[in-house]
Amino acid sequence: MRTEFRIAGTGGMGVVLTGVILGHAAVVHAGLESVQTQSYGSEARGTAAKSEVIISDEQIRYPKVREADYSVLMSQKAFEMYLPGAKKGGVLLIDPDLVNPKEAEHDFEIVNVPAMKTADDMGLRLVSNMVMLGALVKKSGVFPAKALEDALHDLVKSNALKLDIDAVRAGAGFA
Repeated sequence: MRTEFRIAGTGGMGVVLTGVILGHAAVVHAGLESVQTQSYGSEARGTAAKSEVIISDEQIRYPKVREADYSVLMSQKAFEMYLPGAKKGGVLLIDPDLVNPKEAEHDFEIVNVPAMKTADDMGLRLVSNMVMLGALVKKSGVFPAKALEDALHDLVKSNALKLDIDAVRAGAGFA
């Protein structure tokens, strides 16, 4: 089972961190194989950013995403840039307050995750990426939610851990 993920948005949205946590959870806590790559503009904040993760139960021989089975598209610009690289019939996770998916409605399963509003309601907009990550892991079913929470314990500072876990759980509820 080779599953390809693309997480895209603008710099500052936590796209790269989301991919790192996803890959870490797969390898360290779910016993799977994973490779993660990233790219972002030199200015970092406000420019296009993406993280790609491949998760498999077998050795990964080619480390690039060819067609994403799951695409998290956190901004309209990311949607427009990376929709062509999504597998037809695949899953798009979008924030309906930030992305208009009209042109993709017939070719993909669209999961609406109001990540920014949920994060705002939790008191910290920065956790919108964790809301999306929770929805992604739940929807994909590639590994159990516990593996994701264990990865957060490994990678997130203790003062932010509870809020990130709460955000992941909230996101899972949208899937």
